[in-house]
Order: sequence, then C-alpha cells, then structure tokens
Amino acid sequence: MKFTLEEAVKNYALPFQSDADLSTIIEAIGDAKIVLLGEASHGTSEFYTVRAKLSKMLIEQKGFSAIAVEGDWPSAQHVNRYIKGYSESKDDAHEVLKAFGRWPTWMWANEEVAEFVDWLKMHNDKRIPDQKIGFYGIDMYSLWESMEEIIRYLTESNPAGADLELAKKAFSCFEPFNGMPDHYAISTAHFSQVCIDEVSDLLSSIRSHNKHYKDDQETTLNLKVNALVTKNAEKYYRAMLQDNALSWNIRDEHMVEAINEVMNHYGENAKIIVWEHNTHIGDARATTMQEDGMLNVGQLLREQFMKEDVYAVGFGTHRGTVIAAEQWGVPFEKIEVPPARQHSWEDLVHKSGACNKLFVFNEDNRHYFTGWIGHRAIGVVYNPEYEKFGNYVPSQIGNRYDAFIFIDQTKALEPLNLGVTVTDI
Repeated sequence: MKFTLEEAVKNYALPFQSDADLSTIIEAIGDAKIVLLGEASHGTSEFYTVRAKLSKMLIEQKGFSAIAVEGDWPSAQHVNRYIKGYSESKDDAHEVLKAFGRWPTWMWANEEVAEFVDWLKMHNDKRIPDQKIGFYGIDMYSLWESMEEIIRYLTESNPAGADLELAKKAFSCFEPFNGMPDHYAISTAHFSQVCIDEVSDLLSSIRSHNKHYKDDQETTLNLKVNALVTKNAEKYYRAMLQDNALSWNIRDEHMVEAINEVMNHYGENAKIIVWEHNTHIGDARATTMQEDGMLNVGQLLREQFMKEDVYAVGFGTHRGTVIAAEQWGVPFEKIEVPPARQHSWEDLVHKSGACNKLFVFNEDNRHYFTGWIGHRAIGVVYNPEYEKFGNYVPSQIGNRYDAFIFIDQTKALEPLNLGVTVTDI
C-alpha cells in the first residue's frame, strides 16, 4: 500500500499525552551509543523539559553516562563539577548556571535546565565516582576563556613544562583583541601563519604529553578539550568573514571532535546524550543544507559510527511563544510564534489533529516520510514577520531523524534572573 505524506502522518502518528508515551522512543533507541535530542528553537520550554525526561529515562534505563550540550566548555564545566561533587562551593543550580554569561544566556541559564541539573546532582550523589553522569559543553565560542583555563592549569600542574610556554605564546597572539571575536576575525585578513601554527602545536603537544598530567577530577579531559577549542575556534573566526558554509562546517566538526573526546574519556562502554538544535542533530544530507556545501553533527556521527549506534530525535511545534532576540546581542524577548506556514511539516502534522504527537521512523514506514517539505527552524535571532521568506528548511523528515516529537502549542522557557528583564512583544 502506498501513502501520501499526509496519509502517512495520520497512519503513523502516535499519541503523546504523558511522559509514559516516551517509552516508545526509548524502546526504539535500542542499544544506540549516541542519542541526539534536537529542538526547533533555543527558547521553548517544552523542548527542554521533554529532552530532560528522555535523558532521565536513558540514564536510568539504558546506562547513559554523559550529557553534551550546545554550550561553551568552560561554562559547562561549572555544572559538571557541581553535579559530580568536585566543587566544595555551596552554590545551588541557579548560581552554577550563571556561568553561562555569554549571550544568548537564556539557552542554558534557565529554570528548565536548573531543574534538570538539580536532578543530575541528586542522581550522582547516590553513585560511586566512576558512575556519575557528566555534563559537557561542546561548542567553540570560548577561545579566550579556554586559553585562560589552559594557562591556569599548566601553571599549577607543570610550571616548568614546555606546554606552558607553548600556551603563553599562543595566548599572546589573541590577547591584543581583548576577547572580541569580531576584531580577531577582521584582523585575520592580514594575519600571519604564526598563531595558526602555535595553537596547532599546543594541541599536539598536550595530546602527546597525556601521561604527564594527573587525571584528577577530569583535569586531563578539561585540558584536552580547551586546547581543541582554542585550535578550532581560531580556525572558525578566521573563516567566518569569508565563507558561511566553511565556518558552519568547522563548528560542527569541532562539536563531533569534542563528543569523541568525551566518549574516549568514558571508555569503550560510553553512551552519550547530545542536546542541540535540529539543524545540528538532524542529518544534513536529508536537507538542502547539503546543496550549500554544509554538513552537521548528525551527518558526521552517522558516517563515523554504525547505523544502530546513533539515534536522532527531532522536535517541532505549530505555534506558541519563544524566548529569542530581534538582533544579535540585544536583550531577549518573549515572542509570539505564529501558526506554522501552510504546507509545512508542522502545518501538516497540526492538521492531522491539533494535539501532541510523536513519530518513530523505521524500516517499515520511513520511506513514506522522505518527501521534501519545509520544516521550521527558529534561532536565537527571530523575527516572525520574516517567516514567509525564511525559517523553513526543506527536509526529508524520515531521513533527517529517527523519531520526531511534535508539541502542538508551546510556551517560552523561563530564563534565570540575571539582572535582565524579559520583554513581551
């Protein structure tokens, strides 16, 4: 029997009325080592809370050992140290999440994440050290912070070592730009090869001197990934004014390298959950991103691992509210998300019944979901009035994801009070 995409939606949609319904996805995940949990925006409460519930189930039922998020490594280390008991500070989850001070702060400094961090802390408190769940940032915007972390650690652990001198030389290249990526990016048009070589040499040296560093409270992993951030962030900022596809690819390739470093740290039985936007975790080969020369985390991991080792779950909504900003770097607002554009994936699912649903794509039904259709993506910068011209990525939903969770009407997440007021528009 053949189905149109509309008929397939009606035939294969499963009800999502309670957390118990998520067990269908947990069962379908099977023995996967990497589970990618997406989001259609960085500011929707339900995307965070449902990912948290899925993550709890994966940790408790399938022995997952780490969470990797689309955030900076140094900031996420504050969370990791807190939930693993490495820090003697009496701070609570709200205080710890203030480490995510770089715009857009609301992505991780929000009430939904704070609740999940509290759960991770309580869960870890009952476990022996080797079984505690980790929390890591795999993004690469923290070039200066990562360099400072490297120098601080090397100064304390091996002040006479060659790696410290390499780190100081590398940092001296970036110091004049005072932590301003845009200034560095502009300068690279006239930049020498020296800094490029120095950050590469630093990473190579740290990797080759692995045995010199005592892995106390994951200090070796911290050193390695901060060095990786330094090398790849330099490359990213150098490319960002030249080629959008190239800079995008550098960033997603970095995130895969960081995921691999974390998995190597946990050993051959490592199982990791990744929280990122749909545009990162859904296979780029099933979108028009491929035509623009872009790849992503989902594609790279599917290419690197066996098919059954990687499982991607996409998210979407028909309408609601979201936290975002009208321009890069300006204060965030609670913005109305209009009903999905006609003939889009979200519109099609909504019209099959205005309720929450989930889909599990498998060998029996996946081919029914491979027709091309627009699929909404909302970033940290969002202008609803431009939706008719953009925000929809042509996709083959069944090839892009292994499962999909649809929340018909969503609400904005709740940012922590960091001295910034949410504006309603």
